[in-house]
Amino acid sequence: MANSKMAIASLAAQIRPFTCLAASLPSRLAPHPPDLIRWIKREGGFVHHAVKLSQETQFGIGLISTEQISPGTDLISLPPHVPLRFESDDSSSSSSSLLSALARRVPEELWAMKLGLRLLQERANADSFWWPYISNLPETYTVPIFFPGEDIKNLQYAPLLHQVNKRCRFLLEFEQEIRRTLEYVKASDHPFSGQDVNASALGWTMSAVSTRAFRLHGNKKLQGGSSDDVPMMLPLIDMCNHSFKPNARIIQEQNGADSNTLVKVVAETEVKENDPLLLNYGCLSNDFFLLDYGFVIESNPYDTIELKYDEQLMDAASMAAGVSSPKFSSPAPWQHQLLSQLNLAGEMPNLKVTIGGPEPVEGRLLAALRILLCGELVEVEKHDLDTLKSLSAVAPFGIANEIAVFRTVIALCVIALSHFPTKIMEDEAIIKQGVSATAELSIKYRIQKKSVIIDVMKDLTRRVKLLSSKETPTAA
Repeated sequence: MANSKMAIASLAAQIRPFTCLAASLPSRLAPHPPDLIRWIKREGGFVHHAVKLSQETQFGIGLISTEQISPGTDLISLPPHVPLRFESDDSSSSSSSLLSALARRVPEELWAMKLGLRLLQERANADSFWWPYISNLPETYTVPIFFPGEDIKNLQYAPLLHQVNKRCRFLLEFEQEIRRTLEYVKASDHPFSGQDVNASALGWTMSAVSTRAFRLHGNKKLQGGSSDDVPMMLPLIDMCNHSFKPNARIIQEQNGADSNTLVKVVAETEVKENDPLLLNYGCLSNDFFLLDYGFVIESNPYDTIELKYDEQLMDAASMAAGVSSPKFSSPAPWQHQLLSQLNLAGEMPNLKVTIGGPEPVEGRLLAALRILLCGELVEVEKHDLDTLKSLSAVAPFGIANEIAVFRTVIALCVIALSHFPTKIMEDEAIIKQGVSATAELSIKYRIQKKSVIIDVMKDLTRRVKLLSSKETPTAA
């Protein structure tokens, strides 16, 4: 959102401008939004009497329970007409047709913008059915596209910087695309009630969707009988915060079990008094959590570091690890064939590999290292690729080979860590000095990335010590 805020239009006005009056923190889009729970109940939905909105949860505004709730209890249910979705085949009016035309120009990977266009259309409409919901949305978001330039730079991680810059470029280009498309559209056909749609407004609506939308089954049947996934904004439900150990889950009604309920939230475990209602947003890395949700998970078990499978880099890492005559730059024909099967060579390889997450080393990288540091076709032919990609397959080519593999990955970790200009202790000291909210998020993000690398190094060092204790004096 723009830094200069204007007073929000009255409900009697013809449009609601894309700027608004800042309220007390956490700031909602409207200074005094309608009661969202009351609105949902009025529309035929259900909200458990012990579920309340609170502004004092870990992630700001969220839902808490005012009393103990048993597992299996229905907490929230929404009828089919309450979720906000984008109907791409809706051409009942000129404005809807124009909205669909704009949505078709959005890349699939930025799907949030498609639904975001619909959200922005409803936000501009003074008579929007969804205003009680929209007015309760945050005025600003802590996602990186809104960070000051210095805080974006201070993320210090090239893959995320690339994604942030890509999104910012898209917003600026899409702003111009919308202006060209709507330049001569008459007021009655304008999808945004005649308002100028700038990159800031587009960033706000894309962030509102990415932080809140859920993918539910749609009505359209696909080949095989399954339904398509449709992004929807679920009023009130989307105020449940995230946890990898949730106490609630979303259930979508199927097969007409309840014609008045599309989706509901049910207590997964016992919910104690004053506990927040928590859903699992997915087993995601901190890249996704920061880009799409605006927060970072400490000690995230699904966080990873992205590396490029580069032959010269692998050779350098192996030599640094004390491996003699590595073969990464000059693999034998049979090794090259196996690398192609791993999609690390060939015409269109995927050279992005990761360390960290549930497995310390991505399977494709592990298999490639084992194969290239072994060099014996007879030995390699004894195992399939799935075995070679698994850490649970202990030393398939012998202890010496496995130690060389792990030491090479450790060397890769050292190289990756050296790309960060600051150390964790320095980052922690900066936070203690006091910084802005966005600066703190940037620093916490890069701390977690460095922690992933260090954790992998510790894990592999432990494995090397264990293998070394088993190695015989005659081992090569």
